[in-house]
Amino acid sequence: MVIIAELIGQKKFQVGPGQAILLPMLYALVMGLFMGPKYLKLVTMEEMKLATPFISISVMLLMAKYGTTIGPSVPLLLKSGAALILQELGNLGTIFFAFPVALMLGFKREIIGAVHSIARESSLAVVADIYGLEGPEGRGVMGVYICGTLFGAIFFGIMAGIFGSLNIFHPYALAMACGVGSASMMAASSGSLSAMFPEMANEIQAFASASNLLTGADGVYASLFLALPITEWLYRKFAREDKSQTQTKLAATKEVR
Repeated sequence: MVIIAELIGQKKFQVGPGQAILLPMLYALVMGLFMGPKYLKLVTMEEMKLATPFISISVMLLMAKYGTTIGPSVPLLLKSGAALILQELGNLGTIFFAFPVALMLGFKREIIGAVHSIARESSLAVVADIYGLEGPEGRGVMGVYICGTLFGAIFFGIMAGIFGSLNIFHPYALAMACGVGSASMMAASSGSLSAMFPEMANEIQAFASASNLLTGADGVYASLFLALPITEWLYRKFAREDKSQTQTKLAATKEVR
């Protein structure tokens, strides 16, 4: 499956003012979906459950990889301008936009994993390390991770083209915004901007790559010390009704016993 996906390679196409990029990871996900018990039934549900713990093992390897990249990147973080570093705080916007929607849709602890970030590899590794991927928080972050893999590059490519055509923000500012910690999303969005501003293509790619590197490096710390604690606090504050209902049910169960 991996070999087939890699042989297909990247595919780029224009969608309105933006550029969408399809990566091998997307092909592998789609092939894995059809291999499951719902369609081709090449893999049974029992085998899928048996393979679940191996996801955590692979994420542990990913966490080790991020550890090796964060250390050497610290001098770069200190030398970078304030704009590149402070723009990382913009990633916290997912909490305040997505949390109310998820709460209204009736999500429980899945909210914590789903809305604390755009759920790319660094966030996935942090949630897996703290909560595990078998619990509700793990299901939340994995759900957003898969949705981001399927639709993220297309969405970011289109949005970059739209905002670039509005002439509200400088292309360099938009280039910084392209670095959200995902190589596919950065490539799609920066590719759209480069196509719109060919005279600044090199600078756009440089800013986008630097921003993506910084997000990958400090994204672990942002999730660990800012995003997850804020999301936990919001959940405790605004999901009190669910908590009280749970306590009532527990009390009722004890009385019956």
